[in-house]
Amino acid sequence: MTSNHYDTIIIGAGHNGLVAAAYLAKQGKKVLVLERRDIVGGQVVTESFGDGFTVDSLHAGGTLRPDIIKDLKLSLPAVGERKPFISLQQDSNHLVLNSDPAKAAESIKRFSAKDAANWLPFIEFMKKVTKFIHSANSKIMPRLPLGFSFSEGMDLAKLGIDLRMFGGPDMMRIIRGIPMTADEFVDEWFESDVVKAAVASLGIHGFTLGTFGAGTGYTLMHNWANRGGLSHVAVQGGIGKITEALASAVKSFGGEIRTNAEVKSIQVDTFTCKGVVLANGEEIAAKNIISAADPKHTFLTLVGAVNLPPEFVWNVQSIKMRGSVAKVHLLTDGKHGIPDATVALAPSIKYLEKAYDAAKYHGISEKPYLEVTTSGNVISIHFQYAPYSLKIGDWGLETKKKVEELAINTLSEYFPNLKSQISNSHVITPLDLEQTYGLTEGDLNHGQIMLDQFMFMRPIPGWSNHKTPLDNLYLCGSGVHGGGGISGASGRNIIKVLK
Repeated sequence: MTSNHYDTIIIGAGHNGLVAAAYLAKQGKKVLVLERRDIVGGQVVTESFGDGFTVDSLHAGGTLRPDIIKDLKLSLPAVGERKPFISLQQDSNHLVLNSDPAKAAESIKRFSAKDAANWLPFIEFMKKVTKFIHSANSKIMPRLPLGFSFSEGMDLAKLGIDLRMFGGPDMMRIIRGIPMTADEFVDEWFESDVVKAAVASLGIHGFTLGTFGAGTGYTLMHNWANRGGLSHVAVQGGIGKITEALASAVKSFGGEIRTNAEVKSIQVDTFTCKGVVLANGEEIAAKNIISAADPKHTFLTLVGAVNLPPEFVWNVQSIKMRGSVAKVHLLTDGKHGIPDATVALAPSIKYLEKAYDAAKYHGISEKPYLEVTTSGNVISIHFQYAPYSLKIGDWGLETKKKVEELAINTLSEYFPNLKSQISNSHVITPLDLEQTYGLTEGDLNHGQIMLDQFMFMRPIPGWSNHKTPLDNLYLCGSGVHGGGGISGASGRNIIKVLK
């Protein structure tokens, strides 16, 4: 049975899908958002895992682009003061990088006077980096090497002009930084290994790469821009408030959102999409289909290889996912001793690279890179590396327990009271990220942001402008250019190319 005909169906109610839906509904389009879970939000969700145990499940903080907030007239909680970024050290002489550059320099001075003097110039440079990343993410990338035209190249030309406006030295520093390793990137600014590692940790956060990996200079810049600095900015009431506000905007503009509505397949007739089929058998027709799901799931599962050109299928199969992040949430009595900050266990470049070594061979890091945030009695631990594909064992209860114990034991070396204060816990593994949150191979970015998978090569070369080989099918999730992290850029950019 076929339901009402819509102008646009959007698959997935994550933040990018909701941003796209809100813009289209605001234009007067008849929009339907389909979400397989019973709540909206995708990765940007706040959930309860027990009495008094409410957590930001996957992301410790974030915010949408200011222009999106303005365009959609979103009512969001006020952004609080940015808390410090604290890099833990064995001797308790922790590096405290305050948002005030002068205060941060005082802490850095204990490790290197030269680095302390370089901190403010570095911060000023990273402000320019942030402008570049946001400028790049607001552009539609041309379909290199296919279908390149003057009109398609205009955004890339504008980006070049934006970059040139930073001045010659900073322009070259940004361009050189893109293919660099995170280690090389920070080495140009600092001499202290402690300071280098603290900053370089952003280059590997959420990625299955080490600090010696080519292109982690770019991922460092990417993560810094999305956070607006080193530390997270928590959302009052939970990060889910962002997607709740977006869902309210969609409805206020006349759009429709259905939860518990899993899309089983996209209907295709001679390279043209006609609608979708839900898991319950319901068929829904639409002029356009926009998928906020990751490219692999969209093309290989929802569309099916038989409906796509063979070379395109091969390229999609080659997209590198390789998730290796686990989340460990702990409920305590509040006396854990962990400061209200973004707390990282990244004591040295060597430590970070050795943590990654385990993932190279599909093993879990025994000495992991951790990033920790707190919210009242709740502790949230970002754990790397815990690869989706394990050489030994699987992601059953035993392995899940191992990750929890590794996280707690490692953190307890710095906060001895922690273990005795824990009353409940919840672990999210890469397999959970796939099965519960719809992230293929547990990849938070819908595909690793690497040199061969970024800008005009995202998600694959020749298809960087949100379009697909199928008429009326488009992408708007984190797997296309502008995605990765929380900004809503890829959800908004789709509006520029939609018929």
